[in-house]
Amino acid sequence: MRENRQLRFDQPAPDIILRTITGEEIRLASLWQKQPLLLAFTRHFGCTQCKEMLEELVAGKEKITAAGLRLAIVLQDTPEASAIFAEKFAPGLFCLADPDRKAYQAYHLERGTLFQTFFNTRVWKAVANSRKKGYAVEPPPPGQDAMQMSGTFIISTSGRIELPFYYDHIADHPPLDLLIGGVLSSRWNQPFDGPVGPAGIKK
Repeated sequence: MRENRQLRFDQPAPDIILRTITGEEIRLASLWQKQPLLLAFTRHFGCTQCKEMLEELVAGKEKITAAGLRLAIVLQDTPEASAIFAEKFAPGLFCLADPDRKAYQAYHLERGTLFQTFFNTRVWKAVANSRKKGYAVEPPPPGQDAMQMSGTFIISTSGRIELPFYYDHIADHPPLDLLIGGVLSSRWNQPFDGPVGPAGIKK
């Protein structure tokens, strides 16, 4: 049985130096200093579910910003390759390149099991739905890991994990409507001491 090393609520968020897709070094902590950060990790560039997730984030960018969050996407390739991928599938989103997957490791995003990645009826159904949207299943480019799991985190301005979301399987990304209607309707720039969602808003 695997040891559960997942990050939990109120734990310090790992601060890693990555590169932007234009090649500049940037420290993750600089992204959450002024406003809470929604940090989303993708899988490989051939993953249909990741492309669908990015489509939702592109469409919901204004709503995410209105909720008081900054958005950053981590991609597992070089700045050059990530820039090409982002231009097509994540236009307008702030993307970071992590070819060595050091941020994935720091946030304890592990390699999935065969059940989490391939032999899962929920994954097959999600892939079929993605195909209807024009997203074809493709192998990962060289250097990327087809078994790498993804995840989503909300990090406070104090550098603490406020929401860790680890996928049960590769098609398990949280629907944007659910985030906007629940999690993102919380005021992340205010102290958290109550329920997530509108009921937790301080007046």
